[in-house]
Amino acid sequence: MIAKLSGLLDSTGSDWLIIDVNGVGYQIFASGRTLSQLPQAGEKFSLLIETLVRNEQTQLFGFYQEIERSWFRLLLGIQGVGAKVGLALLTALSADELHRAILTQDQTMITRADGVGPKLAGRIVAELKSKVGGFGLEMSTVISETNAGITSIASGMSEAISALTNLGYRRPEAVEAIAKSSQTLGPGASTEALIRHGLNLLSQPLTGSVNHG
Repeated sequence: MIAKLSGLLDSTGSDWLIIDVNGVGYQIFASGRTLSQLPQAGEKFSLLIETLVRNEQTQLFGFYQEIERSWFRLLLGIQGVGAKVGLALLTALSADELHRAILTQDQTMITRADGVGPKLAGRIVAELKSKVGGFGLEMSTVISETNAGITSIASGMSEAISALTNLGYRRPEAVEAIAKSSQTLGPGASTEALIRHGLNLLSQPLTGSVNHG
């Protein structure tokens, strides 16, 4: 099984690239985010590879970061999520945004990806909410190892986010503020403490504005 390839960029397409490794060209499928980070043709680079064998056909999928490959593997374990949808999710959302969406059970955020409707989005957040603690993202410090802890934290954060949006803040601003508040205050923080800290962050210069009228 191929786990990594290093070589020269030969060519690219809408969802693929070809890497020349000592004269052998390997076609690799990748997300839009990965494709946007590729060097110029002829330049050397490396990609982590996930090898999938389906119906006697071998396909290679490339990632710059291990966390993205881990997300891809996790997403493929969900019914209805194939390689194409997995790449679409990693194109629409960064690993951190995916983590945040699942932690806060934000199905709307998941539906940004092509081919992901409300039903599939609901299945994704439901099945992954007890597994996101295994990823070393910025928000990992606020996630408990237990399912009960994850549910409790997600509930408190969701309530805090709703409170800020009710005050007039845009949802992306509210999600970011509460995520940062949770990381600062720790998993034991109450919903009220999250709201207060979030408001403090949002009131700082250049963090956004709100119409209190």
